[in-house]
Amino acid sequence: MRILMVGDIIGRPGRRAMRILVPELRQEYQVDLVIANGENAAGGLGLTKETAEELFEAEVDVITSGNHIWDMKEFIPALDSDLAILRPLNYPPGVPGRGYMIKGEALVVNLLGRTFIGNFDCPFRAMDQLLEGLADKPAVIIVDFHGEATSEKAALGWYLDGRVSAVLGTHTHVGTIDARLLPKGTAFITDVGMTGPLDSVIGDDINAVIRRFLTQLPHRLSVGKGSVILNSVLVEVEGSTGRAKSILRIDRELE
Repeated sequence: MRILMVGDIIGRPGRRAMRILVPELRQEYQVDLVIANGENAAGGLGLTKETAEELFEAEVDVITSGNHIWDMKEFIPALDSDLAILRPLNYPPGVPGRGYMIKGEALVVNLLGRTFIGNFDCPFRAMDQLLEGLADKPAVIIVDFHGEATSEKAALGWYLDGRVSAVLGTHTHVGTIDARLLPKGTAFITDVGMTGPLDSVIGDDINAVIRRFLTQLPHRLSVGKGSVILNSVLVEVEGSTGRAKSILRIDRELE
């Protein structure tokens, strides 16, 4: 089974790249499942039903998210619909939405880190509870771990080695070069990266970000413009055992 995980989609430029590039990548690499982190797809912060539908039309199968999934308040009720959209599993009980779903022959899980982000339930224990309590789960298990700290992401990768097929980091918008197979068969990368403007500061307009650093005055940041980069990883998994066979970084630019 081949799974393509696409890094955080940033606003309209990121959605355009998804629409053009994802169908090409699906065909070129014979991809079975596309997962994309969409929490920044609507204007750089949050998700709307319209932007989610745009990503599904771009042949995304499951949309994962993170701490910005709540930014568009009118979208929150949609998290309880049948749309294939996840919010992090380790929010407290009673929060709208779901943190995992079975899509085809794979279980897709969304977790949120706590270091430098906020106070949430423990992602390690939340994953333990899911793995121990979910009956008839498929062998292929893909985890999007949306976290800030490289140490927390690496620790979760080692913690879940051999118990899931892949732990794929998102959130920083900066792709890392440490894609590897861990000893017990789990594919790991600290951060997939982003799908958004190349000449930007993690997707945002350069001048607006510099102005914020210089003045320390709060103001809304706008999404950058120009050429777009799509960061992704392709994970090949043995369907019967759930062990990852390979992980390959795939980066594409679009004018």
